[in-house]
Amino acid sequence: METPELTKKRIADYIKEGKRFDGRKLDEFRDLKIELGISKNAEGSARVRLGKTEVMVGVKMDVMEPYADSPNEGVLSSAAELLPMSSDRFESGPPSFESIEIGRLVDRGIRESKFVDFGKLCIKEGEKVWSIMIDEYSINDAGNLLDAAVIGAIAALMDTKIPKYDEEKEKVEFGEWTTKKLTLAKAIPITMTFYKVGGKIILDPITEEEDASEAKLTLSISDYNGKKYITAAQKGNDVGLTIEETERMFEIAEEQYEILAEKFNKAFEKAVKEKKAE
Repeated sequence: METPELTKKRIADYIKEGKRFDGRKLDEFRDLKIELGISKNAEGSARVRLGKTEVMVGVKMDVMEPYADSPNEGVLSSAAELLPMSSDRFESGPPSFESIEIGRLVDRGIRESKFVDFGKLCIKEGEKVWSIMIDEYSINDAGNLLDAAVIGAIAALMDTKIPKYDEEKEKVEFGEWTTKKLTLAKAIPITMTFYKVGGKIILDPITEEEDASEAKLTLSISDYNGKKYITAAQKGNDVGLTIEETERMFEIAEEQYEILAEKFNKAFEKAVKEKKAE
């Protein structure tokens, strides 16, 4: 159900004053919780709760022929499914624009950050490489599904074990895993979607704040040797952004990266301990 216009106006007016109805700062993310190993059949999996927003992510691996322009590198793909049970705004059927957008931005944010060492996924150059398929599912949409999906994808990749591969039979032994993990960068890529509401810039909106927004910009940020880099960006909504507003988003992204990375690492470490304790 669309947020009523009067509620949108109240939200925008409140944010103009630098306030949010849930008491958070304009650039503050909600509480983050991560659960690992939620699927027995996936190579890696995670459930992420960002406030009341909840997503589940699974990673599957297979062997395929590499692309001609990268004969010694593995392959990555991503797809999102927005389930009707997670919001009355989602319907069964062909992928919506929003689900396609989430899948592509998860893919781009991970790929362009060089978080995964695709060279390590080569089995035989020009003939066989590992492919990584990331699937994101919305469980409850309470705003900012995209950033939650990226967090889930990163956690699921960090949870992934490479399956056994019988080279003689040229067959992946699904359901059997090696102890080998993916080769990943130490610094995680983080996606932040900025929303312009009431002339102010906010992060991690709830659904009603999303509805009240005028414009949005998604940035994927990574850390290389202590320096922050924007590795992917995508503009959303119809209203434009000024140069000053865009530059401010870049500044906030750099300021918030360490805070969000620490929040992720704490939640992930807790999830690892809970998984071992099961």
